[in-house]
Amino acid sequence: MVEGNTIIPPGGRIGILGGGQLGRMLAMAAAELGLHAHIYCPDENAPATEVANELTRASYDDEAALTRFARNVDVVTYEFENVPAETARILSEQGAVRPGPLALATAQDRLVEKTFLAARGIATAPFADVADERGLAAAIERVGCPSILKTRRFGYDGKGQARIGTRGDAAAAYAKIGRAPAILEGFVPFEREISVVVARGLDGTTAAYDPVENIHKNHILDRTFAPATLDIPLAEDACAIATHIACELDYVGVMGVELFLLPDGNARRLLVNEIAPRVHNSGHWTMDACTVSQFEQHIRAICGWPLGAPARHSDAIMTNLIGHEADEWQRRAAEPATAIHLYGKAEARPGRKMGHATRLYPLGTRPPVTSS
Repeated sequence: MVEGNTIIPPGGRIGILGGGQLGRMLAMAAAELGLHAHIYCPDENAPATEVANELTRASYDDEAALTRFARNVDVVTYEFENVPAETARILSEQGAVRPGPLALATAQDRLVEKTFLAARGIATAPFADVADERGLAAAIERVGCPSILKTRRFGYDGKGQARIGTRGDAAAAYAKIGRAPAILEGFVPFEREISVVVARGLDGTTAAYDPVENIHKNHILDRTFAPATLDIPLAEDACAIATHIACELDYVGVMGVELFLLPDGNARRLLVNEIAPRVHNSGHWTMDACTVSQFEQHIRAICGWPLGAPARHSDAIMTNLIGHEADEWQRRAAEPATAIHLYGKAEARPGRKMGHATRLYPLGTRPPVTSS
């Protein structure tokens, strides 16, 4: 693998940890730039393997396989943030891993993430560490109720979380998350969820896509509306917050930053909910509404290429196709001004992301956000 600030030209080899749909779309973006993708994952029939040049199927703790993989690529990146620390260490000893270890370590642990943000003056919900039942009681004293108990690691799409409405809910909530090390976050009466996809290049340049608004269903992202309906100063603040985080992490690549928009008297303010050190579901609309998608942007960044302009040429509504919703591919494909992306997964299961569809609109004509 390359080291330092080496630029990877066309013909270079991109190692991708993970074989899911994000890895698939990264591999496809790499191919568009004349680069070769090598997927490393333990899974049979992973979607990304269908579109990659090479595949290593091995566990993330197989040191010999990881070493061979690293020696066969020019740079390593990843499609999910829960890369084992030992895996990252082994690979980083061989050469360039982008984004780097600091971003991984920060985003993998909710307590570390919130502490990192707070130390840099970035507003979040109130939070407290929960190491055991006594710690949970102390955290409730500090944060109050209602609040949300979350495992420090491995939670996504609403998993690893429990709501505490009153102190009497604490024991059941702690049991629900498996009594794992946790963080208690104060309940935030937010008006809307906003997210920003931001990129930072190897040379430190940055580019942020327009903030978008997200609607969830059953704790899973359902639709993303691009752009979010925000006053210009708030939109600029959201982009500035995301860019600040990327710079503080010395980040290289694309990351997603989720924010809550809170009413605050006659004004509004933003709190950071979480960061994702990878391409992000709420950025899928960029594949069709921007000249340079978040996936191409990530490949450009980790290879040391100039970042592309993040401006959109269209408004968009991106809809995730969850489970058997993907069976309606013919109806979706017949809709006007709609791009459909299916991930090649063999089995549709409840809660499983099978694809997405993006409806485009001329600039300034996107329909209003609705929750249904």
